[in-house]
Formats: sequence, C-alpha cells, structure tokens
Amino acid sequence: MPMKNVRIVLVETSHGGNIGAVARAMKNMCLEELALVNPRQFMSEECVARASGADDILREASVHSDLDEALADCHLVVGASARLRTVAWPQLDPRQCAGRVVEAVGRGQRVALVFGRERTGLTNAELERCRYLVHIPSNPDYSSLNLAMAVQVLAYELMMQGQATAPLQPAGDLATAADMRGLFVHLEQALEDIGFLDPRKSDKLMRRLKRLFHRAEPDQDEIRILRGILSAAQGRKSARRE
Repeated sequence: MPMKNVRIVLVETSHGGNIGAVARAMKNMCLEELALVNPRQFMSEECVARASGADDILREASVHSDLDEALADCHLVVGASARLRTVAWPQLDPRQCAGRVVEAVGRGQRVALVFGRERTGLTNAELERCRYLVHIPSNPDYSSLNLAMAVQVLAYELMMQGQATAPLQPAGDLATAADMRGLFVHLEQALEDIGFLDPRKSDKLMRRLKRLFHRAEPDQDEIRILRGILSAAQGRKSARRE
C-alpha cells in the first residue's frame, strides 16, 4: 500500500544534521512528505550530507511557522512521546500505531506523525493536538533514541504493515486537524459564555473533552452540527442577558 498520505512533522528541530538523517530514514522506508515547524537549522552542509542522497525529500519539505499550520489538512495526528506522560491520553506502541495509520491511509485520509524537539520532545499542549501518542519501548536503563532512530522505527513498522494490507473502502469526510482545532476553540468559548467553565479547572476539563471528541472521530458534517449547537447556546445566553 502506498504511503503518500503520511507526513512526518518535526517540531523546532535544533540541528540540521538531524533533519538530514530523518530524510534518509524516510526514503529508506518509502516515505516522501516532510514538514518542518520552525527549524533552527535547515539545508546546512551537515543536513545535506546526512541525508545521503535523500536530497529530494529535503528540497520538497514544507516549512511552517506553527504546528497547527503543518497539521491543518490531516485527519489523523499521532504524536511521538519519549516518555509516558502524566497527562492521560490514548497511547500506542509502534506496531499498533502502524496499524491505525495504514487503516487511515487505506481510507484515503491524510496522516501526520509528529516528533518534538531533540531534548524536550513535544509540549503537553502540542500532544493534545494528537488523537494518539506513540511510545517506543526501549531499555529502561538507557532509553534515549535520537530523532532519526525514532522516525526509522515507526517508518519501518509502517512499511511492513503497508505491504501486508489491502486498500480499504474510503470513509466519509473525516474532520481534519484544523476542523478539530476550530471546534475546541469554539467549545471553550461557548462554555465560558454560558458560565459552565470554572477557570480553576478549565485545563483539565478541556483536556478530557478533547480526548472525548478525538475518540469519537467526527466527520465534517458532525463538526458543523456541534458548532451550530454551540452557537445556538451562546445566542440564547446572550438573549437572556438582554
């Protein structure tokens, strides 16, 4: 199964050489689409050298000012986490992740695999933009994988499962990351407007609601219905005030 709808997203990568190594890992495993969010170095001499012939992936890479822009048209977003978080979020191992990704691609959906900074990874706010987190098990006494290694592990699992999986019947118009982001912003504002949101507990509540809607996998029509309900609730609250 072709993996043209899989995008590798690197967030604020510090070293150009790591971007080149990721491009090489991608080309090894038949992945082509690379997106960079605010890279500190790019297309440096070391970057090109470590790509080892995967220059085409570097040339065609897109560069974005923020993560939301890089994810906007994606239907499934999976964030790589080097450590198990205190923030409860659906978690997959690499093989399970590959299964979900291959299924989504088989239905014609766009997928993003998101990798964070070399030293600190992804922030909790960035992880909350993901439907799942993927964690690569490793030696607990020496668990450090560099960025290219992590991409290589997940890309290998994708290639293996993609080769063994037949395309599926395309699904409906699943909501994109931009659609979900719009819903969450609208939902938080509506909950404030109707007096439901307690500022002291807003982060925890919104995190649980995001998990709920990611789990539901709404399509674009359902997003429009939900936002219509929110707008109606806001309008009724405003009318009562008047």
